[in-house]
Amino acid sequence: MAEREREFVVGSVWPTNRTGTLGDNELDRRLPPAIRLVHVTMDFQEGTEEEFARSIPGYEAKAAGLMGEKPDLIRVLGAPPFMILGFDGESRVIRGWEEKYGVPMFTSGQNHVRAMRALGVKRLLGGTYLPDNLNNIFAQYLREAGFDVIAMEGMDAPFHEVPNIPATDIAEHLKQSFRRHPGAEALYLLGSAWKVLDVLEDIEDSVGVPVIYPLTARSWETQLRLGFRQPITGYGRLLSEMPDLGPVVSA
Repeated sequence: MAEREREFVVGSVWPTNRTGTLGDNELDRRLPPAIRLVHVTMDFQEGTEEEFARSIPGYEAKAAGLMGEKPDLIRVLGAPPFMILGFDGESRVIRGWEEKYGVPMFTSGQNHVRAMRALGVKRLLGGTYLPDNLNNIFAQYLREAGFDVIAMEGMDAPFHEVPNIPATDIAEHLKQSFRRHPGAEALYLLGSAWKVLDVLEDIEDSVGVPVIYPLTARSWETQLRLGFRQPITGYGRLLSEMPDLGPVVSA
């Protein structure tokens, strides 16, 4: 009898459950079948700096609750709460949790930084659906990580309505933003609630640079962290090319 393929368990702490399901439904099924995903949520309701700032103890409690699943990797998702800590502050928190629980972890911000580094990006333009006070924090985090941030532009939309914005509207907004701010080597989309997976290649073709998008970045790093490297076509350069992750360092 053939030896059963090893199962890898990936725990994810999600910021919200706005769409009624947890997980990246479009891409999760494209991951190697040996990867089993376990999801919990913080259930954010406001999307404000105050809500994000008080959430770190709750994130740790959720991560600790996943230990019973014996995870091989934990993804601490939702970029804003950890970006507020700054690039080095976030690294210290995650490094402390890794040492405490004995499981490798990454945040959304760390994941996005690694994706941009893997693609050789130095100068970027960012787009979000959050207000300027948070966008300024995100830009500073990325500068601390070593990037030249041309701008971090928000799209005006109520927090709960973001998943309902048509992908074509978002794509046009991002293309216009790129035209207003030339010179970027990548377009960085902060926020998973934007449902633009099916138009990523159209955006990349239009602006001529790679798009760093949370869903594709998560799928990319999840594979590489567990020793897989299976390209997924149709969703932009990061997944189709599967560039090397490189050394995983805390800062």
